[in-house]
Amino acid sequence: MDRDFPQTGRERGPAPPRAPIPTLGPPVRADVIAHVPRTTAPDAREMARAAAGVMARARRRVLPLDALLQARGAVDAGALAAAHAARPGLDRPLGDILLAHGAVTEAELLSAQAEVHGLGIADLSRQPVDPRLAPCLSAEDALRLDAVPVGRAGRIVIVATPRPDRADAILAALDLPPDHRAALTIAPRAAVTDAQIALYGERMARLAEGQAPQGVSCRGWRPETAAPALLAVLAATGLAALAWPAAVTALVFGLALLIFAGNTALKALAFAATLRADRTVQGTEPLRDAPEGAALPVISILVPLYREPDIATTLLRRLGRLDYPRERLDVLLVVEEEDRLTRAVLADTPLPAWTRVITVPPGQPRTKPRALNFALGFAKGEIIGIYDAEDRPDPDQLSRVAARFAARGPETACLQGRLDYYNARHNLLSRLFAIEYAVWFRVLLPGVERLGLFVPLGGTTLFLRREALEHVGGWDAHNVTEDAELGLRLARHGYRTELLDTTTFEEANAAVLPWIRQRARWQKGYLLTWAVAMRAPRALWRDLGALRFLAMQVQILFAVAGFLVAPLLWSLMVKPFGLAHPLDATVGPVGYGLLATGFVASLCLSVAIAFRATRAQHLRGLRPFILLSELYFLLATLSAWRAFAEMLLRPFWWAKTEHGAFGGIAAPPVQRRAWASSFRRTTKAMER
Repeated sequence: MDRDFPQTGRERGPAPPRAPIPTLGPPVRADVIAHVPRTTAPDAREMARAAAGVMARARRRVLPLDALLQARGAVDAGALAAAHAARPGLDRPLGDILLAHGAVTEAELLSAQAEVHGLGIADLSRQPVDPRLAPCLSAEDALRLDAVPVGRAGRIVIVATPRPDRADAILAALDLPPDHRAALTIAPRAAVTDAQIALYGERMARLAEGQAPQGVSCRGWRPETAAPALLAVLAATGLAALAWPAAVTALVFGLALLIFAGNTALKALAFAATLRADRTVQGTEPLRDAPEGAALPVISILVPLYREPDIATTLLRRLGRLDYPRERLDVLLVVEEEDRLTRAVLADTPLPAWTRVITVPPGQPRTKPRALNFALGFAKGEIIGIYDAEDRPDPDQLSRVAARFAARGPETACLQGRLDYYNARHNLLSRLFAIEYAVWFRVLLPGVERLGLFVPLGGTTLFLRREALEHVGGWDAHNVTEDAELGLRLARHGYRTELLDTTTFEEANAAVLPWIRQRARWQKGYLLTWAVAMRAPRALWRDLGALRFLAMQVQILFAVAGFLVAPLLWSLMVKPFGLAHPLDATVGPVGYGLLATGFVASLCLSVAIAFRATRAQHLRGLRPFILLSELYFLLATLSAWRAFAEMLLRPFWWAKTEHGAFGGIAAPPVQRRAWASSFRRTTKAMER
């Protein structure tokens, strides 16, 4: 091993000599070889050779990239004109714009770039990246400049890039040992990304696991400490109940009623705020005019995938319907390294130039926020969006996002779109799930926003200013409800979240056990978010203010605790039948009458909110099922107790939601016709 390169823990003994990276096309240009400054001045012969090289380059006539592509017949004049028109305000070369629009193939572009810049084309698939080269270029510079050192030929370090226009910046960023040189070569963007992950991925994955600040991350949660404390509280309560049964019963039921009253009050206030709001303007402040002639931002969409082989092609087709300039769209399909089936499907699927696959190295915890943190380093956009694998967003969604961010100030850091279900009529559970989502995204969240409270984010169709996201520390990799926790952290830093008038349709979980697992994960994340935030209540009060601090207790803690204590309130249903109840010693007939009035009023409020939430044309067919929602929430009580147990037993375990089982994958046209034909035959047989 060359002494000029630092030893790593993996190396034992001398390394075998490495062959140079195979190249196609012209040889590596001498003028892009960067010499590390030496302690002695070059002699006259070296200066003469350098001068001769400059003169030779001056005599060499090379066509510009656009002229060369047109001369080769690789692109027409119309596509070139459109690409030139798209360049203002965009830090991307002409070739990348042509590639993003499918106006030129990657092979044609690489060949033309090689001729224009006098570089070779590297085949990075033939040789693994040398891990000893990592110190030559920092991961931050490698990702910023789209470059990666991939091998050595003697004392020449070979650096691959799809951006030869950045040659000077790449060479300036290199940190080479003395007497070493660098030679640039061109490689496809996907190959460079894979090489970057191979070289820097392990370190980036470790950083992704602890990216959120320690003080607000639930990675410090210690169930082995919390469980004994909880058992001590329960034991003390039990002993007190033996000594003072009436007082303890009144206290426990009083706490349950307080939680019920808090949840009901928040719903009523949010409903009233939504009814009062001007429906034509989103948010609580008037929109500012966007700067005249402002260029559209680059939007990076992160799509975490895990065990999604059947839905990958459907996802790409849906993302392809987004009506946003392709040169300003950056879609990252984030897949775990161990998920070989999904990776194989993606490898066999032709991906558009605006889509890349980011493979996340193994690590713990294996969660969606960890994958998002890792992928964030590869994102090019100033706006970061999140979609799930089964999502079907409105085609104009990104245009709306760009317009809203342009019209708002930097304090608006996040936009949250509505979520809806395209399989709402799959069965009764999916119908009730769709009603709940309509209530949440069409009434309660808009009301919470207009009340000035913090907005718990959804896990998809949320868009963040990258600067704000990085300022608050990214996602908490250990929180299984990373979206709601991020919403709280944004509010603590003074940022605003607004609801956006756009809808993404996704697949409802339409089976009982998967529904309970999914809901338990959400509720567990809520409990962990509250527990971590309340470790420093004074700081939380200072960050949020008194009103939002108190509301946060209801939004997060009471939201789960309401289901945990629901069986206590259900027990009051025995009173209309004249049966005895433990509260009889404390509550008289008048008290029971007030409680009954409150319960009926809460039920009427829930029905009114659901009726309002389902006023959209495609949701009105769900209204006959609204009254069944109270039975539907029995499942949420089961999931809440499961969440409580998991919080103490396996707090960071991610219960995977399977997609595609309930209508997330569109059937091919022929198959749909076959189903229709079979349905008609069955109907006729029944009529006969």
